[in-house]
Amino acid sequence: MHVRAYMRASTEDQDAERARGALAAFVHERGLTIAAWYVENASGSQLARPELFRLLRDAHPGDVLLIEQVDRLSRLTADDWERLKAEIATRQVRVVALDLPTSWSMATGEANAFTARMFEAVNAMLLDMLAAVARKDYDDRRRRQAEGQARAKAEGRYKGRIEDVARNDGIARMLGAGMSWSAIGATTGASRSTIAKVAKRGRLAEQVAVGVEIGSIPFA
Repeated sequence: MHVRAYMRASTEDQDAERARGALAAFVHERGLTIAAWYVENASGSQLARPELFRLLRDAHPGDVLLIEQVDRLSRLTADDWERLKAEIATRQVRVVALDLPTSWSMATGEANAFTARMFEAVNAMLLDMLAAVARKDYDDRRRRQAEGQARAKAEGRYKGRIEDVARNDGIARMLGAGMSWSAIGATTGASRSTIAKVAKRGRLAEQVAVGVEIGSIPFA
């Protein structure tokens, strides 16, 4: 049995490594070690999370997926949560969360068969509940944010996010030089969504330039 720790933060501005100390202390108290760490900056509302699915691919039956809080694993819609649960079940991975004490015994596997099955049933129910609460919290915050922006726009106060022009110009140059998105992200600290926007802007600019060029050719 291996313990695989998963840490996630929603944006590049947040520290995904923040929970490392708490997770390390948890396993140390139980005489365990963490076999591998999986860290990423990605929204918990999205199912597409490369590091989480790399963890599941690496895992063996009986391994532990260790998280600080259930919302690090899921702020998913009900359908996507069911898909993720199905993948976890297929891999026979046990989810242990620091904010879910009933799951802690699953980290050591010391319970007898009956007790283990009982805890698995209880944890499945609690995981569903906490995942639903996490999604509701996400939806509520998005709604409040949209309402606040709407009020600010109506009052002429909303300016939107200020673009980091120098950084984005650098990203455009790196894209033009053929650098990979991963290398660009590591160099500039930009998220993949930001790199995608700069890349799209560059493609549109090229299309416009080609159109102007073609339009300038006189007909015979």
